[in-house]
Amino acid sequence: MLITEAAPETSTSQLRMSDLISALSYALDLTEGQPMGHAVKSCLLGMRLADILKLPVAQRADLYYALLLKDAGCSSNAARMYEILGCDERKAKQEVKSTDWTRPTLEGLEYLLRNVMPGKSRLERIFAITSVAVNRESQTRELVGTRCDRGAHIARKIGFSEATTQAIYNLDEHWNGKGFPEGRKGEAIPLFSRILNLCQTLEVFATLSGVHDAFEVIRERSGTWFDPELVRAIGEVENDEAFWQLLQEERTRQAVIDLEPLSIFTQASDDKLDSVCEAFSDIIDIKSPYTHAHSRGVTTVAVSISQRLGLSDKEIALVRRAALLHDIGKLSVPNSILDKPGKLTATEWETVRLHPYFTQRILERISGFHHLAYVASSHHEKLDGSGYFRNLRATQLPMAARAITVADVFEALSAKRPYREALPREKVFQIISQDVPHALDPDCFAALKSLDFSR
Repeated sequence: MLITEAAPETSTSQLRMSDLISALSYALDLTEGQPMGHAVKSCLLGMRLADILKLPVAQRADLYYALLLKDAGCSSNAARMYEILGCDERKAKQEVKSTDWTRPTLEGLEYLLRNVMPGKSRLERIFAITSVAVNRESQTRELVGTRCDRGAHIARKIGFSEATTQAIYNLDEHWNGKGFPEGRKGEAIPLFSRILNLCQTLEVFATLSGVHDAFEVIRERSGTWFDPELVRAIGEVENDEAFWQLLQEERTRQAVIDLEPLSIFTQASDDKLDSVCEAFSDIIDIKSPYTHAHSRGVTTVAVSISQRLGLSDKEIALVRRAALLHDIGKLSVPNSILDKPGKLTATEWETVRLHPYFTQRILERISGFHHLAYVASSHHEKLDGSGYFRNLRATQLPMAARAITVADVFEALSAKRPYREALPREKVFQIISQDVPHALDPDCFAALKSLDFSR
């Protein structure tokens, strides 16, 4: 496939906010260790419950986006969780949704045995497991608090209502007051939060064990984790075979898009689209302390290169959004790899090499974003075909992709990494020059060197 010019994009005036957010929710699923589509299915469950409860349209709109963005803060505690447990934090997060972590039980001990310091010596593991067990409540409060704060901040930054942000903030509160971050109890927990927690748990167990076993779990936790009235209400769905069949089909996301209630977010204006891209770039970058400003840095440099090269305003807008989202697939990479100080194994390196693939899979779901997805997911491709993940060559790489690639290499070399300190600019230019012109675009490199970095 030859791509030398930007492919036509659907106007953002035609882009529905539900299309945009539901697609990006797949990235949040990756960070939580859930199958892609978890948030979308939870949203279908939540909106079905909203029908049963006869919630008014305005409330449904707030609930709808809270369901899709419930895990918006999930990347913010990834590094700390890896630091505490010393394992693939995505696997640990996945099990948290299916394990009753609120009580010191055999189930909780088995969770620790599976997830704390795997591969370390028995003595190291005993010390680590003991430390986690002793500090369970304070560490859980810290991890959940960080996640809830960040998730609410992201929703508020995009411009969603306070009802939506509070629903996300209180996601992990439990009916009996033993949840987190504030230990709210009963009806002191916002209704939307109670719905979010119930529906995400039901979806997880339905996927793991089947529908009827999932309902057994939520009934067992009725009055402890969940509002008993909500558990009774959603019981109407248990034997609805057509509904559960829908959750198994490819058209699940389209069904969620079609369920979007009327709201001020129905259409994604340019400004709103930019706000969402910026918010998700923050979600991406906060996952690791070594990438806390990576996406913003790449964006600034890529846009500056594009301006120097004389790209049109439309192309520059595409570069900006693609650069902000280029690493969204990296949410699939555990911090045990991202923050590893030593050399990666072959298996770990293969996991890293797949992140542009996930970038493409997530972004191409959005209507009119196919070319943007192509550009964003090409940031590790090289002109001579030596890049990844598709081994593209020069004729297949538009200038927008080339600019982002050069900006990405520049920012990565200029920043501190777990295995080295940040490199001085002269050294960075020297290293990049070794890949010009066979791998990196010479015009983009010349534009990079002409930029004023003193401001």
